[in-house]
Amino acid sequence: MLRKFFILLFCLIPLLQGCGIYSFTGATIDGKTLNIHMLENRARNVVPSLSGTLTDKIRNRILSQTGLSPNNTDNADYDITGSITSYEVTVSGVQNVQTASKNRLTLAVQINFKNKLNPKANFNQTFTRFSDFDASQTLQNVETALIDDLGNQLADDIFNKAFVNW
Repeated sequence: MLRKFFILLFCLIPLLQGCGIYSFTGATIDGKTLNIHMLENRARNVVPSLSGTLTDKIRNRILSQTGLSPNNTDNADYDITGSITSYEVTVSGVQNVQTASKNRLTLAVQINFKNKLNPKANFNQTFTRFSDFDASQTLQNVETALIDDLGNQLADDIFNKAFVNW
């Protein structure tokens, strides 16, 4: 029985590999090239490295989950532009009457995705994520970890909208 399973698996693997648009992530990829422009930072509070960090996270997420090749020209099959529209820290939890117990970092990016092979898949959308941190900690102490976490979440959201269409 186990032997039949391995024979069947051995026969099916080449078929799945030959299918250029199938991906184990659920993504449908028709094109070959991707151009991701550097995100412009338009947030009121500017973190100097944020634009590069988020752009790299989005680029790495898409390139690692697809067979696309990076292309820095206007000829790319997929084109992503956008901007960071919000980077804000607010109080999210109050303890007793006037003491903050939790703060929240909110990060929003506006993305314009163009699919030159299927213009119906184009979109212009704002993606927002937040993370709470203990008010006893300063933003500077937790900022790098929060940006890393929020950047990964935003990259997943953008990938899913562009290629999985969730």
